[in-house]
Amino acid sequence: MARRSTKTPPPEDDFEERILDIDVVDEMQGSFLEYAYSVIYSRALPDARDGMKPVHRRILFQMHEMGLRPERNYVKCARVVGEVMGKLHPHGDGAIYDALVRMAQSFSMRLPLVDGHGNFGSLGNDDPPAAMRYTECRSAPAAGLMVTSIDEDTVDFAPNYDGSEREPVTLPAAYPNLLVNGSSGIAVGMATNMPPHNLGEVIAAARHLIKHPAADLETLMRFVPGPDLPTGGRIVGLEGIKDAYAKGRGTFKMRATATVEQVSARRKGLVVTELPFAVGPEKVISKIKDLVNAKKLQGIADVKDLTDRAHGLRLVIEVKNGFNPEAVLEQLYKLSPMEESFGINNVALVDGQPLTLGLKELLEVYVDHRFTVVRRRSEFRRTKRRDRLHLVEGLLTALVDIDEVIAIIRGSENAAEAKSALMEHFSLSEIQTQYILDTPLRRLTRFDRLELEQERDQLRAEIEELTAILESDAALRRLVSSELADVAKKYGTPRRTELLDAAEAPIASVPLEVSDDPCRVLLSSTGLLARTANGEPVSDESVKRVKHDVVVSAVPATTRGEVGAVTSAGRLLRIPVVDLPQLPESSGPPNLSGGTQSSELISLETGETLICLTTLDESSPGLALGTEQGVVKRVVPDFPSNKDDLEVITLKDGDRVVGGAELRTGEEDLVFVTSEAQLLRFQAGQVRPQGRAAGGMAGVKLGEGARVVFFSAVDPAADAVVLTVTGADGTLDDTPVTAKLTPFDQFPRKGRATGGVRCQRFLKGEDHLTFAWAGATPARAATATGAPVELPEPDPRRDGSGTPLAKRVAAMAGPA
Repeated sequence: MARRSTKTPPPEDDFEERILDIDVVDEMQGSFLEYAYSVIYSRALPDARDGMKPVHRRILFQMHEMGLRPERNYVKCARVVGEVMGKLHPHGDGAIYDALVRMAQSFSMRLPLVDGHGNFGSLGNDDPPAAMRYTECRSAPAAGLMVTSIDEDTVDFAPNYDGSEREPVTLPAAYPNLLVNGSSGIAVGMATNMPPHNLGEVIAAARHLIKHPAADLETLMRFVPGPDLPTGGRIVGLEGIKDAYAKGRGTFKMRATATVEQVSARRKGLVVTELPFAVGPEKVISKIKDLVNAKKLQGIADVKDLTDRAHGLRLVIEVKNGFNPEAVLEQLYKLSPMEESFGINNVALVDGQPLTLGLKELLEVYVDHRFTVVRRRSEFRRTKRRDRLHLVEGLLTALVDIDEVIAIIRGSENAAEAKSALMEHFSLSEIQTQYILDTPLRRLTRFDRLELEQERDQLRAEIEELTAILESDAALRRLVSSELADVAKKYGTPRRTELLDAAEAPIASVPLEVSDDPCRVLLSSTGLLARTANGEPVSDESVKRVKHDVVVSAVPATTRGEVGAVTSAGRLLRIPVVDLPQLPESSGPPNLSGGTQSSELISLETGETLICLTTLDESSPGLALGTEQGVVKRVVPDFPSNKDDLEVITLKDGDRVVGGAELRTGEEDLVFVTSEAQLLRFQAGQVRPQGRAAGGMAGVKLGEGARVVFFSAVDPAADAVVLTVTGADGTLDDTPVTAKLTPFDQFPRKGRATGGVRCQRFLKGEDHLTFAWAGATPARAATATGAPVELPEPDPRRDGSGTPLAKRVAAMAGPA
């Protein structure tokens, strides 16, 4: 059986229908407008007076209320976010924390308002900030300027979302925050995007406008020529900035700051030290890699992010050899975020209405706001001082006849009767009388009376000064201007962003790839390699020689070609010419101090040394080599292009290559000099060309224990000399040596595989040659470190003895 309900049904009158017929179009329109106005006014757009959105204003005000001043300790950001969300901003902790983080980022704000402690993110948001439970914060010094004198009735307050608290409608703002730190936001049907500016420049313009209210835009732009971005960089093209300052809208290009540097021994590169505003290095690196993989960008070898706290941003982009770094940089500007556009849209709230403002309008709104703030502050301070003066004057009146005051108080039945009697007898106000009654007896001394008189005089002076400010517009303007000047002096910093007109912007006028121009590749006595800017030999004896100027081998080449390096182990190693640094043009002998060490380009075995350079031209007469055991070889110029390491001679056990030279005509003379001071000269035609695997043929006949100390090819038509340096077995390197310089034509030709002729007579204590050289003049000698050595005068006697040398010769060379 079903259970019967015991509830009494309600009367039929309570079910009266209450249905309203509303047009859906009108409802949607009205609701959307309310939502749009709420977003515009309460969330997305900054106020033109203090440059703050509600969330930023509430954060700064609540931090001020919490006492988080710059000299106080840090507190957890979560605590600040909780206070702001619970009392003023019920829109979620994520939005509040994001706003707080941005105010602490030096790369987002030109003058940060929050002093953050911990991970507050990185440029371009490549590294997001830590959670608010980990980070800490307190007010930055600039935040104090935003809320200074807020407790002196300088701004209006309004109820918070539930009416339990009161919050400022705007902040006093002791500097033009909207222009200095910029702003960005997206509302409904409108948006704002304002770049940061330099504090000193903006304040200078504001002060000029205070003094000259009718100043035009051109005059103001002399003080504010353009934005000053926190990340520095360069702004290219100023027309868009002029449009934005005039009409509130415009566009300009931001360009990274990059220089061409030698980033490694083999390569030049681009070193980026400043990026466009809101662009991080990770974004740049990712885009460059995508462009390289898509083959839209050429010439990039590697990209490294070497940013650290000590040196700041440092992005190294290595450029491949054969590409001009300047042209690669121009490609990066066109294709990568190293150049970005910034669209200025100066939309801000003025009296609750969103307006698009130019530079002058923005400054005018701020200046008028400061006039209001200072005027209200002065009125508040004058009222406070007048109230205090009223009390002080009453107390001084009582002190004149203190005995009678005490008698009246003692003779009264109660406090109310005493109060009335004092007011009637001394003509005091109720406030003055109550203050006298509340004053302890210990203050009624002669010393306190003097203090009160001094305070009275000071209060009257201050009231007079404040009255002058309130009654004089000129005095008010001077005060606002001087306060702005103090802010600029204390917090102003130099400009970071360089402004470039479009005509001044650096544009690469060189091709992307290095052209295949003629050049000469040089090898110094200390193993440095380099190339010259042209294909002609350079010689000028009037130029003073410096370290590393002894070029022991030089061959013609082209910039995008290759040369061969012959080693003492009989190997030929290919070297790309474009990998070599180019020496600056000079009329003197080349200085290879700007060259690169051969070990950076080729790998040598232990004990293996670099002998000479050679072209890889298959039409040349060949390469002549001489070994320590007296073997000579002409190598057929057959060098396969698919091999970088070739064997050009098969050496016997214990043998090594001591010299080599590429033959130019095939008519050269080959020269051997042995350790027993024998010189053999014979025509290159006496040596049959052989393949790379051959072991060569007999070159010079050696005595027992002798060895070859020098081998090369000499042009018989050239003005050549022979240098020989003696030594003794077991002597130290600093033992004095003798040397002899002899004209080359003093030595006759002999047949191949003979002993040659005597080239120097040994003196007492000398038993062998330690060094020898033959070649064209002018000749230069150097020590093992590359220091120049002065040579003796030529001796026409081919078998004469030498003369002492001040330094030991380790290398010698003719014209480069």
